[in-house]
Amino acid sequence: MTGYNDSHDSAPAGDTERPATEHGMSRRQLMRHAGWFGGAVVLTVASGEVISHIADSRETNSMSAAGATAAANSSLRFVQVSDSHIGFQGPANTDVVGSFTEAINQVNSLGFRPDFVMHSGDLTHLSTAGQFDQVKQMLTGMQTDRVFTVPGEHDSIGDAGRAYRKTFGMGTLGDGWYSFDTHGVHFIALVNTLSLEKLGHLGNDQIDFVRRDIAGLSSDTPIVVFSHIPLFAMYPRWGWSTDDALKVIALLRRFSSVTCLNGHVHQLFTKTDGNITFHSATTTAYPLPKPGHGPAPTPQVVPARQLKDALGIRTVGYRRGDRELAIKDQRLA
Repeated sequence: MTGYNDSHDSAPAGDTERPATEHGMSRRQLMRHAGWFGGAVVLTVASGEVISHIADSRETNSMSAAGATAAANSSLRFVQVSDSHIGFQGPANTDVVGSFTEAINQVNSLGFRPDFVMHSGDLTHLSTAGQFDQVKQMLTGMQTDRVFTVPGEHDSIGDAGRAYRKTFGMGTLGDGWYSFDTHGVHFIALVNTLSLEKLGHLGNDQIDFVRRDIAGLSSDTPIVVFSHIPLFAMYPRWGWSTDDALKVIALLRRFSSVTCLNGHVHQLFTKTDGNITFHSATTTAYPLPKPGHGPAPTPQVVPARQLKDALGIRTVGYRRGDRELAIKDQRLA
């Protein structure tokens, strides 16, 4: 287990890895596993029944009565924030520090203390020492017991993630991956942003870590996987996929409930593939276009009054005995 609290301590992760031998994902596999696009889907769990609805900027500010009851009774509640891009300067958001501060204030105003907060990457924009120090200090303002992170590609510019690991990687393995258990749920944090040609990449050492990490787990153990870049083929043309993710997905097929949470794409998106559900998170910095809308995923300038509608946080609850996690996405607006 790794992470830090207000005193920045952390515990050691698991054991060392040995290389695996599988081949990479082919273009045909990528196309066969390509994702679909749609609105944000909010899932809540009540009396063992999964309830979903399409959320808009108004609905995300409230939950159904059943969903609220499920959240209130959850034995585990945590928060995901993503893509703060501290250090970004541009018209898409002239104050990313201010919007990330608002996200932190929103976390602290949820009405409960999260068991932990996960930042799913692109903490900084240019991976400078000053930006890492600034975001680390800001994260200490989260009212939670632990803060965990995974790196984004913006956190490894020019140094293969060494500055990120110096700041946030204590107790992790390899290039910063790790796992931990809490409240009957097994969490795996992966790094797929260091060997980028076009798509995200995990590498054999990390895939073998996952194989060994889950080998002794019962198939009814709920699994949550964090990564920055999606583990499904959301839009490979823009690099919104991970070329060897199917090797990890194959290892997770035997589990009855697997939830994969990622950042990177700066927008809400959900895909379900059998027992595995993928949820892309929104950002606290600036919006990106929807897949295929435009030549490239460049920061989008929207009217100032609409910016907070594109930014937000995610809360996740789990109650022992339930098959699924209850997920709620909230806008900063």
